This record gives sequence, C-alpha cells and structure tokens, in this order.
Amino acid sequence: MPLTLVPLPETIPVKYTEEEAEYLSVRPVVRQTFSSTELVDMVVSVAGKDLARVQKILSAGTVVFHSFRYWWAGFEADSAPLREVLQKYPDADPSRPFRAEDCTEAILESSGSPPRHSLRIRREEAGKRRLLHPRSFWDNLMGLARDAAPAYREYSYSLRGDIYVLVLSPEQIARLGREATRSAPRTLRTDLAVLSSISQIVFICPRPAAQSIKTN
Repeated sequence: MPLTLVPLPETIPVKYTEEEAEYLSVRPVVRQTFSSTELVDMVVSVAGKDLARVQKILSAGTVVFHSFRYWWAGFEADSAPLREVLQKYPDADPSRPFRAEDCTEAILESSGSPPRHSLRIRREEAGKRRLLHPRSFWDNLMGLARDAAPAYREYSYSLRGDIYVLVLSPEQIARLGREATRSAPRTLRTDLAVLSSISQIVFICPRPAAQSIKTN
C-alpha cells in the first residue's frame, strides 16, 4: 500500500527522557510541543540535511539528541515543504578560508577513533588573560592556527559551524604546552594536562546564518 505523504504539521507533541544504555530507563518523561521547524532542526543536527534521512527519522518518530531520546507520532513528510526547510541550512564550502576571528571553540583531540582524550575549549574561557600577561591562551591558540592554516573538513550540523582541522607536530604540541603554563587561566590549566597526548585541533567557526536548536 503506497505511503500517504502529509504537509509538515504546525506543531508536534514530543516526549523526551534521558537516554540510558543497556537497561530500562526510569528517568521522568517530559512532554513538550515543537514546531515543525524546531523538530526538523533537531533531526538535521543528527542526520544532516539529507532529505531521505530526515524523512526516515520523521517517519520513525524517534531520535537521540544530546543524550536525550525524543519521540513523537511518526509521519511521512511531504518532500516539497521539507526540502524548502532544508534549503535554509548551510552546505559545506571548502573554499571558505579559516578566519581566527570567526572561531568560537576548539577541540583538542588525541589519536584513535573515538579519541582517547578530547578537550573542548571555548573562547570565552580561554580568552581570559592572567595578571601581567598580555596574551591569553586563546590568543596563542589562534596565533598557532594563523601560522599553520588548518584544513577545511566539513560543515557540522551538530556543532553549527564550519570545521577546520590542524594536525600537530611534536614542536607545535610542545609550544602549546609552554603557552598553557604561562597564559591559561587557572580553571583551564588542570584540563590542559592532556596536551602531551593530543595530536590535532578541531576548530569550530559558526556562520551567522546558522539556526539555533531548541534545547531543554
């Protein structure tokens, strides 16, 4: 029997609870009403803007996002209005050069998949200057990025930005370690003990047009 495609509903009742692996969750279930664009926005953050994948998740009526499982009454979304919504999302653009002033976060990663160590650094925290130090750790991190020119990887719908990657040499790792000792704020210095184990830096550069996700 052929599927009946429907326009995107104006609102969708959604339930969610914390995702718990390998055993039945006893977390409370929360009910919330999403607009269709908010629900699609959350699905895109997980699946990207691929029309068929988004339709499949909307039909399945469930998705895991930020450690929460969401579910709703699945529906077969009509391609035309859904495609119109998806066209508003950015596409990957390898021609975009890395601009340090656009970068808001950096993720320090070790080797392995998934990485054995991963430290997410935000500009607001790492940009704080220590007393008598003219440059912050963030300034030093961006200086390294300007010198080395990180390579474009992709546009990330979950991280809401263009992703650039810099594979580090032993000399660059040692340089970061010295700069962390001199310029990193106290709240960050303990976390930066993993520097000797990292092998690359992932830079996140949001675009002004990127949409925001509705969160709990």
